[in-house]
Amino acid sequence: MKILITGGAGFIGSALVRFLMGSQLARVVNVDALTYAGNLEALPGLDDDPGYHFEHVDIGDRAAVERVFRVHKPDAVMHLAAESHVDRSILGPEAFVQTNVVGTQNLLEVAREYWQGLADQPDQRQQSPRERFRFHHISTDEVFGDLPLDAPAFTETTPYAPSSPYAASKAASDHLVRAWHRTYGLPVVITNCSNNYGPYQFPEKLIPLMILNAAAGKPLPVYGDGGQIRDWLHVEDHAKALWTVLQHGEVGETYNIGGDAERTNLDVVHTICDLLTELRPMAEDVRRQTNLETNTPTHYRNLIQSVTDRPGHDRRYAIDSRRIQRELGWRPRHTFESGLRKTVQWYLEHTEWVNRVQSGEYRQWLEQNYASR
Repeated sequence: MKILITGGAGFIGSALVRFLMGSQLARVVNVDALTYAGNLEALPGLDDDPGYHFEHVDIGDRAAVERVFRVHKPDAVMHLAAESHVDRSILGPEAFVQTNVVGTQNLLEVAREYWQGLADQPDQRQQSPRERFRFHHISTDEVFGDLPLDAPAFTETTPYAPSSPYAASKAASDHLVRAWHRTYGLPVVITNCSNNYGPYQFPEKLIPLMILNAAAGKPLPVYGDGGQIRDWLHVEDHAKALWTVLQHGEVGETYNIGGDAERTNLDVVHTICDLLTELRPMAEDVRRQTNLETNTPTHYRNLIQSVTDRPGHDRRYAIDSRRIQRELGWRPRHTFESGLRKTVQWYLEHTEWVNRVQSGEYRQWLEQNYASR
């Protein structure tokens, strides 16, 4: 199969590309606008792979998207391109509406016209290209809104109640995908996932931010009392789940993907601090800077600082992923403890990548190589 992946240079998208290419499961066309969080350095060693092709394209550019479909003739689309940071959506919602809503509508229209033009006669694979085509839309649990502490986890039928501009824009895109299936017959599947973590995540997100700040002896800012609860999913488990849904999910259906790992934000930060204490004890100069005792076993925790809570901050999200487990046979391989240890170790071992991201040096390389493409 040839899979067109939008947002393939982003955090989840790049994990999906690495999984597919590393497992030789498909050929990949990576479509990415390379905004601030798009980083081709998350895809090492693929430039010379004949099964991989990168297209520097914004999904809002209809003519460019049409060219990509015309040239590459994909068997399926996996749509991950999105603005995804809640704090940024509060400060500037326009970009989220433009990419997540308008961009998705544009991609749906191009995909629909392409799908309608595919041959409807079976080929050597006993299925026509039209029957084989899928549009897989990847969304988030944030579309369901704030979940009471004593309520059961989100299921595929939980009503939407988004709180932030980001969540509202993703909810809108989900509705568009369902409408294109109902109205035009476009063969779609939708997945809603919980919070992802793992390697190559942009440092503004909670887990990498805490790892990198703590390792540098900087404050660890935690919203409010840190009691917000999230379900955590390792990005490599998510990538495998996405492929499973594309291959075996029922057209028109939705599947929730979660890690079965509810934790408060403060619990997550505490666990990161304890792992760092074990893996990289605080340097003496940082100890002096923070006035900590040399023998303090949990000294990184002393860097935690409460900051003013985010406006409209949802208290809890939780995903019930029993459907995908029961019907498609997928289960997360990582526990939260094993996945977080692996993640902390990765960031400690990849300081060059971290430094390039934090300094913005990777952006200079992208601009030099892709500004005119």
